[in-house]
Amino acid sequence: MTTAVTKPLHVVEDLRAALPGRVETDAEHLLTYTSDRSGHRSPGVPLAVVYPRSVDDVQAVCRIASSSGTPIVTRGAGTGLAGGAIAGPGEIALSMRDMDQVLEVSEENWLAVVQPGILNGELNHALASRGLWWAPDPASKDISTVGGNIAMNAGGLLCAKYGVTREAVLALKVVLADGRLISVGHRTVKGVTGYDLCALMIGSEGTLGVIVECTLKLRPLVRGEIVTIGAFFDSIESAAAAASEVTRNGHVPAIMELMDRRTLECVSRFIGEDLVGQGDAYLLIQCDGDGAMTTAQLISDSIRAAGGRAEATADPTESQRLVDLRRQAFPAMETLGHVLVEDIAVPRDRLSEAFAKIRELEERYGLVIPTACHAGDGNLHPTFVFQGETVPEQVWVAAGELFTYALELGGTLTGEHGIGVLKRAWLADELGPTQYELQRQIKAVFDPANILNPGKVFG
Repeated sequence: MTTAVTKPLHVVEDLRAALPGRVETDAEHLLTYTSDRSGHRSPGVPLAVVYPRSVDDVQAVCRIASSSGTPIVTRGAGTGLAGGAIAGPGEIALSMRDMDQVLEVSEENWLAVVQPGILNGELNHALASRGLWWAPDPASKDISTVGGNIAMNAGGLLCAKYGVTREAVLALKVVLADGRLISVGHRTVKGVTGYDLCALMIGSEGTLGVIVECTLKLRPLVRGEIVTIGAFFDSIESAAAAASEVTRNGHVPAIMELMDRRTLECVSRFIGEDLVGQGDAYLLIQCDGDGAMTTAQLISDSIRAAGGRAEATADPTESQRLVDLRRQAFPAMETLGHVLVEDIAVPRDRLSEAFAKIRELEERYGLVIPTACHAGDGNLHPTFVFQGETVPEQVWVAAGELFTYALELGGTLTGEHGIGVLKRAWLADELGPTQYELQRQIKAVFDPANILNPGKVFG
């Protein structure tokens, strides 16, 4: 049976016929979909933005795209930091924001079934009355979608204790490039049937399929006190050593974050409070659950022994103030100019070396690189500040050196932001030629015509 090939000129008309009233072609509207929070922008606008409301809608779009050879870029809220969901000329931008419903919550099974367009924060607000929550906690949780979290395998402040997004997903429904629908994963806690295609989809950045339904692993709301520790140190090295000592002693805090002097300077200006006068580095630790106060006391003693000046509190308002010092880091950096927010991860005992390398690059290239860090899992966010619309060449050169150094330390190019277009040039360096080619072959099995997010991850 021969399948008719749709001419590219008719793609928009076919989309409008299949999804009446949900296809946008206004030039100004299309422009929004050419960039995300990474600073990258595609060279032109997409053919159209399509807003599906059902699985059938997504299948219809994929069939039209497949028959015409038209690329699809799936997009959530556009909060990505690697250019992974930007659409360009000749492409369909597939916005999942209208698919935002909670379809089921099972308190007995600790799971929820949701559409991918629901915001992370909105989901947890809906779950709170049932005594449940979904653990992924990216900084953008109030504005990022669950589907986007899954597509990027998002991280956040709580990863060291509660894991990244992969640990909080049970099953997915995915529409393939040609419109076929598959279900991967299980509703059950256990399930080892065949290859784990659910895990493969998580972090695939829209290159293997379109996620249309998510079965999420929930947790009961944490009971007991929440105790927060804010500690200042005279050097980033001593603060990093203190953080390593926390894990060496067997403690698993919910949050353990580290900010260097450059970041403290930014936050100080932003909030109008002199943090730099209190130290050159800030370590934030939060303990939750049963025994939180005892654990916090032991950690505070360890911090003081390492030369830190620790302040611990169980007061919710004061705890929030201490956590907000860390959460203000990125908006504070944005006030200095344009920023390229980078994302490397290293073994926790190599944090000091990574910070030292960032300082060396800063001095050698004349750059400003404030750096905040998820110290609990070794994930650093060196943020390159620059003026003007275009990332200067020396920033890319310095970033490339930093990526290479992270690999030398036994680390990785990205802990949570993904590859997108930003890091595709270095992907083969981490994977090696054999694994790189195997991964390209996997992409070709799911998407032989290369219409799903082409140019991202593998180029």
